[in-house]
Amino acid sequence: MPLPRSGPVRSEAARLSILEATAALIAERGYDHLTMEGIAARAGVGKQTIYRWWPSKGAVTAECLFEGMLVPGRFQLPHTGDVRRDLASWLGEIFGYLGSEQGESILRSLIGAAAENADVGRRLRDALFRADSLSARLTAAIGTTSNLPPDAPVEELAEALIGAVLLRALSREPVAPGDAERLLDAVLGR
Repeated sequence: MPLPRSGPVRSEAARLSILEATAALIAERGYDHLTMEGIAARAGVGKQTIYRWWPSKGAVTAECLFEGMLVPGRFQLPHTGDVRRDLASWLGEIFGYLGSEQGESILRSLIGAAAENADVGRRLRDALFRADSLSARLTAAIGTTSNLPPDAPVEELAEALIGAVLLRALSREPVAPGDAERLLDAVLGR
């Protein structure tokens, strides 16, 4: 006979309500003005319900990202057959978003959530390296006009590109025309 479950039962309806409230509040006010009290009020749940599942507003924000609620449909890596052009376009879109107040704030919150919670960090890495990810796109480009050799370290190349994006966000360095192309030249070679 199975033992009864101990602890609170996680309601899927409450979880979705919390995530939807978080995404809506970020869109309306930005991450810096997001509070657990505001999320709870918008979602119609108690603040303790949120804290039971997420330790911080950064962790809730990360969950929204994983669920595709923060930037739906954005940052899809194009696949035109020209990996360098696809990556330059993709990086340009990311750099443009990071140049916005909301984009910078959200990325900093995700970095903070990953730093305070190892599970969030692992999930963020998994999201960045899933099957349709940058590393998969680089692997598909081997042997094409990309100049990537057959033994190209695609995981490391992907990490270098993503790391450069994260460093740019943390340093708040403005993006200049041609930055994406120069980054690709440095990481992938000419």
